[in-house]
Amino acid sequence: MVTTLAMPEPVAPPAAPRPVSVAPAAAANPAARAIIEIDDVDFNYGPARTLHDVTLNIKEREVTAFIGPSGCGKSTLLRCLNRMNDLIEGAHVSAGQIRIDGVNIYDSRVDVIELRKRVGMVFQKSNPFPKSIYENITYGLRIQGRKEKARLDEVVERSLRGAALWDEVKDRLHESALGMSGGQQQRLCIARAIAVEPEIILMDEPCSALDPIATAKVEELIHELKKSFTIVIVTHNMQQAARCSDRTAFFYLGKLIEYADTRTIFMNPSNPQTEAYVSGRFG
Repeated sequence: MVTTLAMPEPVAPPAAPRPVSVAPAAAANPAARAIIEIDDVDFNYGPARTLHDVTLNIKEREVTAFIGPSGCGKSTLLRCLNRMNDLIEGAHVSAGQIRIDGVNIYDSRVDVIELRKRVGMVFQKSNPFPKSIYENITYGLRIQGRKEKARLDEVVERSLRGAALWDEVKDRLHESALGMSGGQQQRLCIARAIAVEPEIILMDEPCSALDPIATAKVEELIHELKKSFTIVIVTHNMQQAARCSDRTAFFYLGKLIEYADTRTIFMNPSNPQTEAYVSGRFG
């Protein structure tokens, strides 16, 4: 008796990578004012140059996304915008200028503390202080010497409402912030940043440690915040960049490869490297 072996079903070849779909958001406003001007910037960690001749303008009250593979320099550039890199020994802007409202922020006369009040930052990992929710929000104001309770109460409510968090925590303001969920902690950090009324908010992968529901809430919050603030976000999530941003800058090996409105970057990029990255062929 001869046993016949069934032939395996043919396996379809893997589908070619498809470009990320862009949410149908309003196009970037070409007439928007440039609040941050980055001109021919080189940046070094000691002798190693990590940014090369970067030039771009960031528009007021828009969301600008920095994308690119790990190690491409996008977070380094983000931290240049409020001089957080000053805290790293040997790190320095070695050429070019970064101006905010026309002022070179690396001029020796610039007060770095005042700069960081104008340019707030939200980090990749939520970092609430081991204090109450209320004290987290008022911390920056108390450092500035503002102690009037009525004023602090007003700022706490306004900031938590601005971070879409008020209804969730209004009955436990004096409980520890460490008891909040991860998504709530990240929104608390956003509320803490906006409490001191900055003009610009920097976000370094703010959703990388969050689940999809918490991520969606932060993205909705970003849409609301851009009505009042200029936002720059670093993200590895292509869909997030497509959903959230008005303009997108693609970096590779420390160089700015392409910068345009987000629809153009994802649907009709001019550089083949950009197309390969957003379509998932590398990176």
